[in-house]
Amino acid sequence: MSPILSPHTLDFNSHSPAQTRRVAARLASLLQPGDLVCLEGDLGAGKTCFVQGLGEGLDTGVRVRSPSYTLISEYPTPDPFPTLYHVDLYRIESIEEALAIGLEEYLYGHGIVAIEWAERAREILPPDRLWVVLRHLSETKRNLLMQANGTRYEALVRQFRELAFGSSPQ
Repeated sequence: MSPILSPHTLDFNSHSPAQTRRVAARLASLLQPGDLVCLEGDLGAGKTCFVQGLGEGLDTGVRVRSPSYTLISEYPTPDPFPTLYHVDLYRIESIEEALAIGLEEYLYGHGIVAIEWAERAREILPPDRLWVVLRHLSETKRNLLMQANGTRYEALVRQFRELAFGSSPQ
């Protein structure tokens, strides 16, 4: 199935966890300091798998793990890549809790921030961001919907589309 293309979204299927990680690694090669990747999806939809791919693409040198119990994990990267901050808001029950863990400091810092369960803090997230929705299609197959919000992320989706699929919106 070919991706559905529009100027601000990209909708495609991943056929395995390895493919999901490869897709995210390609995306990581285009990320810049201060970028925000918000992940949404049910338990087991592939959010952590996607962040593992970001970590591989940013050459963290370690396997990214779910930060469910620590809430925020930091993965230093070699130059020229910025630090990857992996945030998991699964256990957060309110905006106040998200603020209490210092989420805003990461959102406006110089690293790359990937947030699982980002919808739990949507109202305090910057309006400019890349939103990735992952959905189960089968045991190994996932649908990924990337939605660009803001000029930077619209450019990011265009660059990613070219890199991953070699095509532009029609």
